[in-house]
Amino acid sequence: MKVHYLFIFLILGLGCQRKSSTAEEATETPWIQLFNGKDMTGWTPKIRGYEYGDNFGNTFSVENGILKVSYEEYEKFDGRFGHLFYEKPFSNYRLRVEYRFVGEQLPDGPGWAYRNNGLMLHCQDPKTMLKDQDFPVSIEAQILGGNGTDERSTCNLCTPGTHVEMEGKLIKRHCINSSSKTFHGDDWVRAEFVVYGDSLFQHIAEGDTVLVYNKSQIGGDLPEGFPLAEGTSLSSGYISIQSETHPTEFRKIELQEIK
Repeated sequence: MKVHYLFIFLILGLGCQRKSSTAEEATETPWIQLFNGKDMTGWTPKIRGYEYGDNFGNTFSVENGILKVSYEEYEKFDGRFGHLFYEKPFSNYRLRVEYRFVGEQLPDGPGWAYRNNGLMLHCQDPKTMLKDQDFPVSIEAQILGGNGTDERSTCNLCTPGTHVEMEGKLIKRHCINSSSKTFHGDDWVRAEFVVYGDSLFQHIAEGDTVLVYNKSQIGGDLPEGFPLAEGTSLSSGYISIQSETHPTEFRKIELQEIK
């Protein structure tokens, strides 16, 4: 019997070693700089009311190593929600960004869009978006800034054309707040989003895990003619950055694929 227990122990030990090795290999996967700090190579805009590739009003630009979402050439917003898409889709990855909100919101922007932006994950192919479509079907990792007084979490979840599950329950509410603290002012904030296909999502704000959910799927209000049925698993897609009326800056956008 002693030999039997020893054999079991050795087998379990080898299993643990293999898991550890796999984790180390994942950690050593090189980080990809999605934003190169020089220009928008690899990124293409899609702004409501305009064709894919039309960067109306120079909404997205790069200046002094910063990727900027700005509205200096806008007279008014007029519902022109925009997204800047990275050129290829991903499924399993860690996405890290450093962002901050600056300046003033456009006067005709909706109240909820004050110091509001987002990293849209598992987006539909931007080439399939309708010309007047507000948002891509996606999982939104919503980033928010405080107004200097009230509490307002960041790294929240919003679900345009999608649903998720939390603790075994299907969630159809459009937005779910995280447990993060509020980040007031114009300081840089570090956020990370860990994505395992459709099976696990983690939102991390300044090193703290603030939201966890899983089973991302198609659901809710969908664009006319959208080809996937409600309940279809959503396990991969494109990444995009929003433009929703408040100037936002990004100084780092990097991704590590998880094998």
